Amino acid sequence: MRWGSIMLEYEEKIKKFLTENSIKAEYIHFDKTVHTVEDACRESGAKPDDFVKTICMVDSNGETIVALVLGSYRASTSRVAKALGIERPNVVTPEQAQEKTGYLVGGISPFGYKAIFLIDPKVMEKEFVYVGGGAPSALVKISPKEVQRVNKGKITRVRK
Repeated sequence: MRWGSIMLEYEEKIKKFLTENSIKAEYIHFDKTVHTVEDACRESGAKPDDFVKTICMVDSNGETIVALVLGSYRASTSRVAKALGIERPNVVTPEQAQEKTGYLVGGISPFGYKAIFLIDPKVMEKEFVYVGGGAPSALVKISPKEVQRVNKGKITRVRK
């Protein structure tokens, strides 16, 4: 029961952010986990590249960097470094991700916290995508243009 109430807290946080910031999106809760792209495909009936993975990294100064890539791709730390003119950042641990974003891995949203956001151009080709909904049992259906409007992300290749 406790775990369920924690999940609900994260979901309420993202729903509140969507409402308070007039974000055009559809919030979707699932009875099962959508933590991985495979889980999300199974539960939603969508394809891997309908999902955006939110990959959290940290640079040598402790700055949070978030790379957004479609579900079938992986983020490249060397491409992120090149795009920002920095040394290669490190992908964070699940605990660091929660600390930096305020969300659990598997439900991390691409907005709502302080970070440098980098959006792969392939993401912008989609009419809509599914992104983390605050908890591993929720997604947000949203246009990539709306994601960029909200997080002020830089469009640059970050996929491997």
